This record gives sequence, C-alpha cells and structure tokens, in this order.
Amino acid sequence: MLQVHEALHCDRGVSTLTAVTGQPAYQQVADDLRSKILNGTYPVEKETRLPSTTDLMAIYDVSSTVVRAAIRELRTEGVVAGQPGKGVYVIKAPSQPDIGPDALDRVENLEREVEQLRRRVADLETERGGSGPSGP
Repeated sequence: MLQVHEALHCDRGVSTLTAVTGQPAYQQVADDLRSKILNGTYPVEKETRLPSTTDLMAIYDVSSTVVRAAIRELRTEGVVAGQPGKGVYVIKAPSQPDIGPDALDRVENLEREVEQLRRRVADLETERGGSGPSGP
C-alpha cells in the first residue's frame, strides 16, 4: 500500500511512505534498507549499525511494529543481526533478484543480433564507398 519516497525536508534524511504500490509498509521499509545496504549507505564490510528503531520510525514515518517487521524480515534473510538494546548490524549483502533461468540465452541472442547489425552496417558503408552515413 505504501511507497518510499524522499520527503521535501530531506535535510534531515526523512522519508515518508505513501499509499501507491500495494506492498505492505514493512516490506517497503525492508526493500529500502536492502537497497541502501547494496548501494553502500549501510556498508556490509564495516558491519554498519542500522539506525535505531526510533530513528527508523522517524525516517520512514511508520510505527515501531512496521520497523520491527522489516528488521525481522532482514534478520530471517541473514542480512542483519543484533540483540535488543545492542543495535542491529549489517552482516551480509542481500541477495540480488533472480533474473530468470533464460536470461543468459536472451543475452546471447541479443549479442548475435547486434553482431549481425554491425556486419550489415559495415556492408552498407562499404557499398557507399566507406564514407559513413550520408546526410539528407
């Protein structure tokens, strides 16, 4: 139901959620935290501590229940670890989305098509005398 977007008062790093995507708020918070871990905002290498529950509540403008559910999901995935009162730390990068079993085949097909187009362009340039594309 909610979508993460940056609020107008970004000087405090505040984000808000709006009803648009049909995803539960906790899922959107978890997705945003995953994204921030992957882009280095919360680097794995340094076992970065995530903001506190209170801070995450303010950042995303959600309840503590939503924050706890998002952290629980990341904990279940093995992305974060921690204990109450000690903080939650990033311990591993989230897995990348699966692009599907036929992705490699599609890429190989595209590479073949690009090569065929390159040959065709080269042939056309040769027919025109190697002068390259001509103007109108």
